Amino acid sequence: MSAAAPALLGYAAVRAVGLAVLAVAAGATGEDGWHRLTGRWDAVWYARIAEHGYGYTATLPDGARHPDLAFFPLLPALERAVTTVLPVTPGTAGLAVAWAAGLAAAWGIYAVGTEVAGRRAGVLLAVLWGVYPTAFVQSMAYTETLFTAAAAWSLYAVLRGHWIAAGLLCALAGLTRPSAAALIAALGVTAAVTVVRDRRLPARLAAGVALAPLGWLGYVVYVAVREGRPTAYFDVQAAWGNDIDGGVALARFVHAHLTGPTPLAGVGLLAALALLGWVVWLCLRLRPRLPLPVVAYTLGIVAISLVGAAYFGSRPRLIMPAFPLLLPAAAALARCKDRTATLTLTVLALASAGYGAFTLLGAGPP
Repeated sequence: MSAAAPALLGYAAVRAVGLAVLAVAAGATGEDGWHRLTGRWDAVWYARIAEHGYGYTATLPDGARHPDLAFFPLLPALERAVTTVLPVTPGTAGLAVAWAAGLAAAWGIYAVGTEVAGRRAGVLLAVLWGVYPTAFVQSMAYTETLFTAAAAWSLYAVLRGHWIAAGLLCALAGLTRPSAAALIAALGVTAAVTVVRDRRLPARLAAGVALAPLGWLGYVVYVAVREGRPTAYFDVQAAWGNDIDGGVALARFVHAHLTGPTPLAGVGLLAALALLGWVVWLCLRLRPRLPLPVVAYTLGIVAISLVGAAYFGSRPRLIMPAFPLLLPAAAALARCKDRTATLTLTVLALASAGYGAFTLLGAGPP
C-alpha cells in the first residue's frame, strides 16, 4: 500500500478541494451542501431501497412510472449493513461507502496505470480521475466509485493472470451497475483470445469467465422472477427512458440543438463528441499499446454510454468509469516536470470543483 500512497493522497486531496468549494458555495447561497451529497437524485432511491427494500414506484405528473428496480442492489445493501452497526442514516451510510470506494477505486486505477504505463503515470491517472469534470459524483452517495473500484481491480487481476479474482470482482461490479456488461465482455474477449493463442483452456480461466456475469445476470433474473416476465428488467429500464436505441436519442438531441434556437449548443455537443472520439483514438495509439482487456473495457463503457436513450446530461457521468481514457493525459503529464504537473492538476481540481458546486447547487441531476 505504501507504493500507492501518493496516488491515494493525491486523489483524496483533489476530492477534498471539491468538497471545500462546495461547502463555501453552499454557505454563500444558504444551501445545505451535505443534503446535496446524500439526499438528491439517485442517492434518494438508493437510500429508500436500503431502508425499505424494493417495491416502490414513482408516478410522475405526465403518468410515467419509475420503478426502483432500475437500481442495482450492492450499494443499498452496503448502506443497510452500515446502518445496522452505526447510528447513521442510509444516505450518510451511502456517502461513507462511496468515499471508501473512491479510495479503493483510486488504488485500483493506480495499479492498472502502473502496470500499463509506469508508476508515475499510475499516480497521475488516479489523480486525474479525481478531477474528471463530473468527479463531484464521486463524492455523492452514488455507485460510480463502487463500480469503478470493482472494475479497476478486476482488470488488474486479469493483467496479472488472476482469473478467479477477476471474475469475482466482475460479479460484484455486475451487482452495482448495468454497465458491468462492458467488463463482462472485456473478460470474455480476453479469455477467448488467450485460449486461441495458447491452445488450451486453464481451469482458473474458465472459472473466472463463468463467475464474471453472475452478478449482473443474477439481478436480471431476480427482477424477471419478481415481476413474472423474462423481459422485466429491460422493461423497467425502458420505463426510465434508459433502453438501448443504438444512439438514436443522442443523434436527435444533437440535431434538435443544431436546427433549433440554440445552434451553438449543437456545435458544442458535436465538439464534445469529437473530443471523445479523439481521446479514444489516442488511447488506441498509446505506446506501449494498451492490453486487450483495458481496451475492450474502455470501448465497452463508451459504447454503452452512447447507445442508450438516457438524456445527454448523464452521459459524461456514465463514461466516467472508463478511466483508461485518461491514460494519454497521464502519460503526457508523467513526462513533465513536477511543477508543471502539480500546476496542471491544481487548475483542473479547481475547475472540476467549481463545476461540481454549480451542478449540485443549481443545475439538474448528473
